[in-house]
Amino acid sequence: MFDHCLYFNTTALARVVEKEWASAFKPFGLTPPQGFMLRLILARPGLSQHELASELTISRPTATRLLDGLQTLGLVERRDSDFDARHWSIFPTAAAEKIHAALNAASGQVTQRIQRTVGKDNFLETVGKVREVCSALK
Repeated sequence: MFDHCLYFNTTALARVVEKEWASAFKPFGLTPPQGFMLRLILARPGLSQHELASELTISRPTATRLLDGLQTLGLVERRDSDFDARHWSIFPTAAAEKIHAALNAASGQVTQRIQRTVGKDNFLETVGKVREVCSALK
């Protein structure tokens, strides 16, 4: 019935993949959205909330909620922006830096497990096609 439905098939895939990432980030006390945001902050410290939201393709209010959660966990801090007093720059804390390598390793393990299951070429082609469709629909 839904063989050709982009919405149904991508959300079905998202639910399956969500379980994998939830399992990977659980030892860190993070949800998948928090885990990905923290990984971005660790990789590119100093981004603004707007830049984080844009990079993660989420709304600014969603970014605020995620940042609030990460700040409550002591993993990020907001600092006054050098370029605009109305904005914050987001930085990882020492606690975040301590889990950086383990967080990336957990992410890498999930990716490798999925690649082994579906085949590396299929995985890379699927990710590429999903990104293309997403970009075209923006």
